[in-house]
Amino acid sequence: MGRSPCSPLTFLITGFSWLLLSSLMGLAILVGSVNGTPLPSWLRLVHVHGLLIGGILQLMIGGLLASGSLNGQSDRTPSSSHLWLFLALNAATAGLLVGLGLGNMPIVGAAGAVVIGSVISIANRAWQYKPQSLPQSADPSWLYRFSLIALLVGLLVGVAMAFRLMPEYSAHARLFHLHAILLGFITMAMIGATHHFLPIILNTTLYSQRLAKFVMGLLPTGFIVLIGGFIASSLYLELAIGGLLILGIVLYAYNLYRTWVASGHPGNAASDHLLVATFFLVLMMVMGVLVGANFLPQPPALPFGALQLAAYTHMALIGFILQTVFGALSYGIPEMLVTNRVSSKKKQGPYRDQLIAIIDRWRAIQLIGLSLGTMGFGLLAVMTWNVPLGSLSLQIATWVTLGLLLSGLTLFSAKLAWVLGIRPLNSLAPSVAPEETFHQPLKRAVGETHRF
Repeated sequence: MGRSPCSPLTFLITGFSWLLLSSLMGLAILVGSVNGTPLPSWLRLVHVHGLLIGGILQLMIGGLLASGSLNGQSDRTPSSSHLWLFLALNAATAGLLVGLGLGNMPIVGAAGAVVIGSVISIANRAWQYKPQSLPQSADPSWLYRFSLIALLVGLLVGVAMAFRLMPEYSAHARLFHLHAILLGFITMAMIGATHHFLPIILNTTLYSQRLAKFVMGLLPTGFIVLIGGFIASSLYLELAIGGLLILGIVLYAYNLYRTWVASGHPGNAASDHLLVATFFLVLMMVMGVLVGANFLPQPPALPFGALQLAAYTHMALIGFILQTVFGALSYGIPEMLVTNRVSSKKKQGPYRDQLIAIIDRWRAIQLIGLSLGTMGFGLLAVMTWNVPLGSLSLQIATWVTLGLLLSGLTLFSAKLAWVLGIRPLNSLAPSVAPEETFHQPLKRAVGETHRF
């Protein structure tokens, strides 16, 4: 690992820690809601902003900073710049959460301004970022630039809301802020990254470059028009554009699915998480349109309360975003460790195989836990239409959902810590299998014991 006290890996581990803590807070909020003893409303805001700013944004910044080493390029940015960026981003996240907890909007606005400054400090690098040109993958540079613009505009609107600069447009501003961050920034950036990395992970070529370019042009355009529908308060326009976005996401999913099928690759933890995330992205888009259609008649066709809203949003937060993060880290962390810890190209292969073997262990349990746990949110929302909150069946469903989600989170966290603790052996030869490498010290110790 690099000697810098604030390497890209530091951003990734810290971002994952924010994400993990925020997820545990979200599970506590769910238990309170189902038990009929809801926790304070400000905890929801802390949960969401901790996850998105401290977690997802920091993970993406770490990924951007790590891109040079993964592409075989050196990072010429002074390590002191990384350190100040790291401190500013995490201090701003902490200030943001404190301000939300106290209901002090000036603190929230000031912390948001620091977040904007942190993003601006790397905006030039993000704008000029172009992944290593590979024939098998798509070039997501356009989506990355669009997501950067959406992030900055979404953050500016959030700061303006905190300082109450647009009180007469607060409802529109809140919708814009939420969708600019979730759809415009996170979703577009993750779609671009998946387009690029999945063929590399599967060691194959993207099924259709033309289809990828079409999707990368359609989705941002549809998002811009969707924002126009919010501003115009036109539900019919929102539903029409929602249908267009569904088309784009389905084509995106089809392209990835055909890529996986044509590769003949059995898959690994990274590819599995990215493909499952794509399924939930399609489901999320369809649910979004259905939620909007539910409000066409007045009163709405189905009651839509806090638990139903949580089920819908967590199709995005867990089903798509968290699965994508797990997939990206399953690929990126081993690659970073191999690049930083092993200078010899000949010795990188066995060490990489060793780390990937650890990441792939029990991946079925990990995937099933996160996927079924996400679906459990939807089941709970449906049950509340017919079953009272205090009922035994709803309590059982809640704890099963929590157990599934916790199993996936715990297993992945343990494997991540395991991988970070595994160091390459200097005497490692390219012909040694990963299992032999891992058990070699133990076998040597047993042999010496027998000789004694």
